[in-house]
Amino acid sequence: MSAAQTTAADLPPAKQNTSPGAGAGTGTRTGSTGSEPGKAGKAGKAARKGSGATPWLLLAPCLLVIVLVMGYPLFRLVSLSFQSFGKSELWGFKDAEFVGFDNFSKILGDGEFWTVVLRTVVFAAGAVILTMVIGMLIALLLQRVSGWVKALVSIALVASWGMPIIVATAVFKWLFDADYGVLNYLMSKLPGVDMIGHNWFASGPQGLAVIMLLVVWGAVPFVVITLSAGLTQVPKELEEAARLDGAGAWGVFRHVTLPILKPIIVMLTTLSVIWDMGVFPQVFVMRNGNPEAEFQLLTTYSYQQAFVVNDYSGGSAIALVTVVLLLGVVAVYMRQMLKIGEVE
Repeated sequence: MSAAQTTAADLPPAKQNTSPGAGAGTGTRTGSTGSEPGKAGKAGKAARKGSGATPWLLLAPCLLVIVLVMGYPLFRLVSLSFQSFGKSELWGFKDAEFVGFDNFSKILGDGEFWTVVLRTVVFAAGAVILTMVIGMLIALLLQRVSGWVKALVSIALVASWGMPIIVATAVFKWLFDADYGVLNYLMSKLPGVDMIGHNWFASGPQGLAVIMLLVVWGAVPFVVITLSAGLTQVPKELEEAARLDGAGAWGVFRHVTLPILKPIIVMLTTLSVIWDMGVFPQVFVMRNGNPEAEFQLLTTYSYQQAFVVNDYSGGSAIALVTVVLLLGVVAVYMRQMLKIGEVE
């Protein structure tokens, strides 16, 4: 007999529990143990479900305010654009009639409307380009100056940013005034230049250029502050490595700084386009509440059609087309941000 067989033969048989409740107890423990993973899974699903609903509960007050504040005006804007609504309908002498797309056909077939659209696009593009270029240059400059200079410039930027639009417009009207303007006086001091009595608003392009400078002046501080915050996140090691590889200042900016700042630049550019496409008080106040045809942008043109000509439905249609154009800008922005997210 082998050792294994001897050991197995000498071992006493295992004692089995033959009590009536033993099997039931074992089965109960097994069942409870087996059910624990199921309970944990259900608890995890419930927790995930609760965490998914929490953001919506937190956003609910904000969404409610947005719906209350903007929901009815937007609904009213859309409804008016599909109706015939003028002075008679406003005072209740006539009921508004549904005219379908007649208002849109009228404005889209009007050559003046497309002139205003082109003027608005050119104005917004020029303002955005100037804002982003000047803002980037100032932000880069602030990274290379001493602390007290940076603090002084930052205070000046915040002060100009906080100035009300009406006050800033009044200042620019004084600067570019034909009779008492400081700019004309200073330019006339240059050899061979005589700008005394020059009217900057005698032509549309010159006047819109002045208004564009006003818009850029008010928008640059926000861009500078945002880009300055973004520049602090650019790793200095990458810039030093690029310089060691022989890259100059432009090469470092193009291949290191610019790609890191791309999400911020896309965001700022989109916001600037939306803001500059919606410029109204600068033009309205600069032209004393009655912009000439050469100064009309989409916002002022919509206002003129609605409250000067008393064609409220036509003005609503123009405003709705403007909203659609801005939604196209937002769609481009969202697409760019999704691409950036995929790359990261």
